Amino acid sequence: MRNTLTFVAAAVLIALAAGTVSAAEITVFAAASLREALDEQARGFGRASGDKLTLAYAASNALAKQIEAGAPADVFISADVDWMDHLGARKLLAPGSRVDLLGNRLVLIAPAVSRSALSIAPGFPLAAALGTDRLAMANPDSVPAGKYGKAALEALGVWASVRDRIARTENVRAALTLVARGEAPFGIVYATDALAEPRVRVVDMFPAGSHPTIVYPAAVIAASRSAEQARALLAYLASDEGRATWRRHGFVMIGP
Repeated sequence: MRNTLTFVAAAVLIALAAGTVSAAEITVFAAASLREALDEQARGFGRASGDKLTLAYAASNALAKQIEAGAPADVFISADVDWMDHLGARKLLAPGSRVDLLGNRLVLIAPAVSRSALSIAPGFPLAAALGTDRLAMANPDSVPAGKYGKAALEALGVWASVRDRIARTENVRAALTLVARGEAPFGIVYATDALAEPRVRVVDMFPAGSHPTIVYPAAVIAASRSAEQARALLAYLASDEGRATWRRHGFVMIGP
């Protein structure tokens, strides 16, 4: 798949350089946790292709529902496979365009000025560490980061002690902000979110086996009016240059 996408990208960029393909406007709906890295990717792709990218960030569930309702997106990058599957089951993805792009890790964070220390292990005393405060995390009923966090806490035998003390947010970046502002003593976010916010620190990382593998699938939307350029964008994101950018921002690469 990666070789096929790379060929598409090269063909489109050559055509642009030759003046046989007009620059396009590409609208990308992307998980909130991708913001800084994808902003940088968009600048690189824009310089190479001449295309204009419009980036819309939110929780994957919210974006998927907007696409289902007819929002004019060309590309969707989700923070988990379930919401991409949701669109695929409804024939809303361009055939053959879906690719597993990235991975991530899940971490427990605290404000950078906090001296709180916890080691994540079965039965670790998260509830006691919270005291009378709340744990910031994306909505565990629908938002990928929240679902991963809930799964990890359940696997570790801790969820029952904190489930009524969750500060639920609409996306993972909102949970990050609560901790960064000191409005919550702890939060669960992606490792890349913690790297992007200097006002928080990582307390500990959740064991990879405590939650489903974090995968960011990407696909072109079937109704895209810039499908060829959208496929070229996905190829760029999976290229050596794109992968180097993802790595700088702390993402885990999938595939060779």
